[in-house]
Amino acid sequence: MALYTRVDQDTCIACGACGATAPDLFDYDDEGLATAIYDNDRNRGVTAIPGNLHDDLQDALDGCPTDSIKCSERPF
Repeated sequence: MALYTRVDQDTCIACGACGATAPDLFDYDDEGLATAIYDNDRNRGVTAIPGNLHDDLQDALDGCPTDSIKCSERPF
């Protein structure tokens, strides 16, 4: 199953949880807000996350205090 992710930067509080939990998937932009980075996705949510990173993605989803991380089985 393919999974895609992006961050709703309107609700992100830049807490750092996703980058600490899944550094291969998330980083922070110049404003300090989280952004999806896997395979240079640039927070568009169009790059499939490989299966070996699904657990990290789930941990980031579970740890986001504002539910800003979005996940879908289809590209956004």
